Amino acid sequence: MTGAEAEWPNDGLDVGGVDCGLWVRGVDYTVGWRDAREAADRLNRALLSAGFGLSDMRAIASTSEEGHGVVRLAGWPDAVERLARLLEARADGEGGAA
Repeated sequence: MTGAEAEWPNDGLDVGGVDCGLWVRGVDYTVGWRDAREAADRLNRALLSAGFGLSDMRAIASTSEEGHGVVRLAGWPDAVERLARLLEARADGEGGAA
């Protein structure tokens, strides 16, 4: 999901770490990544509809060493604080989490 902001891939919200890019022979990463990608795309669409720019916060698909899908949320602290307030308001308004 690219969104309307063409610069988001170079905005500094990298989530690579020490183990980023390590692959284990014989592990099928494709299925896990595909599941994570669908979930990340859905979350990115929800973030966009809530007024967040993908250069401020976005979901990123990845896989674990075992090939399980993983979705990471990367964002600048002010955007994450804003999302936390929205989630807290929803939980308070409906008596709990969705």
